[in-house]
Amino acid sequence: MTKLHKVRVSKKYIEGQNISIIELEPKDQQALPLFEAGAHIDLYLPNGLVRQYSLCQNPNENIRYRLGILNDDHSRGGSRCAFEDIGIGADLEISSPKNLFPLNQAEHSVLIGGGIGITPLISMAYQLLNENKSFELHYCGASADRSAFVDELQNGTLAAFTHFHFKDDGANHRAYFQDHFPSLNKQSHIYTCGPNPFMDWVFDLSKKHQFSPEQIHKEVFQSEVELTGNSFEVFAQQSNKLIQVDSNETLLEALVKNGISIEKSCEQGVCGTCLCMVLEGEPDHRDVYLTDEEKADNDQILVCCSRAKSKRLVLDI
Repeated sequence: MTKLHKVRVSKKYIEGQNISIIELEPKDQQALPLFEAGAHIDLYLPNGLVRQYSLCQNPNENIRYRLGILNDDHSRGGSRCAFEDIGIGADLEISSPKNLFPLNQAEHSVLIGGGIGITPLISMAYQLLNENKSFELHYCGASADRSAFVDELQNGTLAAFTHFHFKDDGANHRAYFQDHFPSLNKQSHIYTCGPNPFMDWVFDLSKKHQFSPEQIHKEVFQSEVELTGNSFEVFAQQSNKLIQVDSNETLLEALVKNGISIEKSCEQGVCGTCLCMVLEGEPDHRDVYLTDEEKADNDQILVCCSRAKSKRLVLDI
């Protein structure tokens, strides 16, 4: 089971009109776990949902955790709950930090954030600054008025490394990066976080300028995935249960319906919480968590979104 930490909301304020900045302190006054830049936590929300949010602060600080949460118009209930239902003094539970978006050793690091995607890159920028590494931080968005952390990035220790690309100021980030990428050190690593089309554009531009896939990194917290497909059966070996998965239900739903408890979180194939071992059969991998090599091994599956190419799967659950 995931180790949980009890925390209390010590600060909450709004920036950028619809971004809630939440600071969490431990209830027992002990320091929270240290974390590496790019890490996130699972936040257990009052409405019962669990959502992942990046830690956006100097990694040297662990007396509190800071989150930036967008009140997303397309919320599935998580961000809206965090924005509307969490107040100062609220008691919550969080996981230990997890890192699916770590920094790599590089001669130079290029951090490119789109909107709320700036959050994990802030921690990366602080860590690179702490280590006296070469880097640049780019913040792309509609306007400064609708963005968070602008004052901190304009006037704090990261100011000399930060470049703003706000449309209301006349900036065109696509034109800028098309001109800028040819001048980058070819040993640089590129990191991006933001809406999927934004990240896809950064990836395509990076590849166009001969950056290898190993040099390009992105953080994904939301993934559009098709959950339906052909029906199939699953044998849960430890539970000794044969389960039918219908075409319009997920493997996770079928397992839970048949009394098999699976730890879950994002339910979009992003976080890896629901990972199970495959003993027989061929999964239809639909997640963004496993690497291509791990998917090719066909010995693991994320049951929240993936299905089966074979008529039968045997899982070690």
